[in-house]
Amino acid sequence: MIHGKSVLALVPARGGSKGLPGKNVRPLLGKPLIGWSIDQGRASKYIDAVVVSTDDTGIAAAARAHGAELPFMRPPELAADTASSINVILHALDRLEQAGRRYDLLVLLEPTSPLRETADIDAALEALLVHPEAQSIVGVAKVESGHPSFLLRRNGVLLEPYAPQEFGPKRRQDLDELFFLEGTIYITWVDALRERRGFYHERTMPHVVPKYKSFEVDDLTDFTVIEALMAARMKGLVE
Repeated sequence: MIHGKSVLALVPARGGSKGLPGKNVRPLLGKPLIGWSIDQGRASKYIDAVVVSTDDTGIAAAARAHGAELPFMRPPELAADTASSINVILHALDRLEQAGRRYDLLVLLEPTSPLRETADIDAALEALLVHPEAQSIVGVAKVESGHPSFLLRRNGVLLEPYAPQEFGPKRRQDLDELFFLEGTIYITWVDALRERRGFYHERTMPHVVPKYKSFEVDDLTDFTVIEALMAARMKGLVE
């Protein structure tokens, strides 16, 4: 709990990945991918329960081995490519509430973002609780090389700036500070989630993470890069 409010961590993990089949249980530095997110959630000083939503028995077994709860299996219609994340989340909340378990805050931990740390979870929860004007907090990272001021488009055989501005080189320190949405962390008040059916709205605040933490597993290339980053971090080569 935090400030007397109960906190649920939900780890969504379906079995039908197309980009990297079996990715949620694929060993990452000796631990299944999903195990990293479960362990991060269980190490939080504020999270009361870590629940996994999955349709896959292999994922369920790996999740239980890391101490997660699986009070239900996800129905097939919520495990298809077309299923929306919000419906998966609401299904989990509804099933828990039917069992008499209601939580004030939801922390969504996607297993495809294993580079987050427990410190990110706890810091984001603390920030949300001291800012009553916010209803949710999400992970973001600074836009660097992909900043709109650096983007060009074709104009016939020539190039022109994508954003309205003078043509020519720009200094990074002169650019507006912009952020992109990434998958490290999503936290919301449950009542606000039910009302808004999402984490992103005009009352969302940012939890800024370094660029390397924003890397997500979608295919084998991502997995290989993230594994190298995690190994380097363990050796103190990445801060």
